[in-house]
Amino acid sequence: MPPPPVTRTGLARALSKLGFCSRSRASELIRMGKVSVNRIVRKNPEFPVILGKDILVMDDESINAAKQVYLMLNKPRGLITTASDEQGRDTVFTCFEHAKLPHLSPVGRLDKASEGLLFFTNDNVWADIVTHPDTHLDKTYHVQIEGPMDETQLTRLRRGIEDDGERLAAKAVKVLRTGEKNTWLEFILDEGRNRHIRRLLEALEIEVLRLIRVKIGPLELGSLPKGKWRELSKNEVARLRGLKEQ
Repeated sequence: MPPPPVTRTGLARALSKLGFCSRSRASELIRMGKVSVNRIVRKNPEFPVILGKDILVMDDESINAAKQVYLMLNKPRGLITTASDEQGRDTVFTCFEHAKLPHLSPVGRLDKASEGLLFFTNDNVWADIVTHPDTHLDKTYHVQIEGPMDETQLTRLRRGIEDDGERLAAKAVKVLRTGEKNTWLEFILDEGRNRHIRRLLEALEIEVLRLIRVKIGPLELGSLPKGKWRELSKNEVARLRGLKEQ
């Protein structure tokens, strides 16, 4: 029986998969001649390597797989969900200043005006499970709108709309509470289009005042303060994989 084929990975992607740094940063370091493979400096970010076999070194220090880290953040309004911004705007990574963490990436996104639950990890496989469309992981949002909401409007949100060639609908939506000037709604989505809820409500000419993601799958934001983060437990990580803690 022939041996299984050897899987090779581009050098920059390998550094990213190991959680050492982002792929773009890895490409910069490689082109600068700072990374060697089996004691030979390689300046091609696409140079093929075998993870777990080839010896990767940067500035005389061995590059090993970083500890896998899984965090939840209560994202404040006004931050961009990216590592850096060309316009110099604050990003979600300002919440991790002075924390000794490996390179992390956000799992999914929240737009600048949105708040709430956002995951970060250096485990690309886990991130793909959480974000893959086939997973259909429920995401729950609390949304404050201007004015009241009647049953006819709720029905239209559930049935959905066509917008820019996309079908947008809420898996579930209900009124949480109504005040004199505004209403709080709960939306549940099992898919995430760009500005999904905002576009749904814009179609009904309804203004969104606040949009907060409070739950992803079985994990809730809970009482985590705004701008703060915490590590996920092994059980929480496993639950989002669809596994039970061993």
